Amino acid sequence: MVGTFAEAARSASVGGGALLNVGFDLGRTIAQERPRNKEQEAEVLQWISDVLGEKLPPGAYEDVLKDGVVLCKLINKMAPGSVKKIQERGTNFQLMENIQRFQAAVKKYGVPEEEIFQTADLFERRNIPQVTLCLYSLGRITQKHPEYNGPTLGPKMADKNERNFSEEQLRAHHGELNLQMGYNKGASQAGQGSFGNTRHM
Repeated sequence: MVGTFAEAARSASVGGGALLNVGFDLGRTIAQERPRNKEQEAEVLQWISDVLGEKLPPGAYEDVLKDGVVLCKLINKMAPGSVKKIQERGTNFQLMENIQRFQAAVKKYGVPEEEIFQTADLFERRNIPQVTLCLYSLGRITQKHPEYNGPTLGPKMADKNERNFSEEQLRAHHGELNLQMGYNKGASQAGQGSFGNTRHM
């Protein structure tokens, strides 16, 4: 970690103005050190299988998802037509395009950009935990889409709990706040000589 931070600092001083890269590189390095959670990975694969309604090909978590085909089918099942073209076979570049199409589709679906993994995180296995985070986020976001009635992944999202107060209730609360803040119609602690003084014995 020390070497990584030093390298990032060096690139910032050499690049002149690359300070944003320092934070980004350091953040990516820290994220890459995050351990993988095999239980979550198994849960994600099961969820994908349940959504698709078919058994996934055998293999390790990252191998099943690597070419982006399963991911594109997943988002198309959740939001039909999200990915127009899926490359089933081809060069590495063509398969990476599947992942990029998936990323664009989940961003449009509502997954926050900071939770979407980078293509190399999956294809080159640089940060598999970020892939899992993205898929959990996708599973959670489905709860905001009433047209989706398939299985969800992760905890239930909180419902909006809006409250409306009358003008009278707001005024009463304002009065309570003034009392709590120490304002009580001019009352103060003036004349209390012991405040701020040391105790003399």
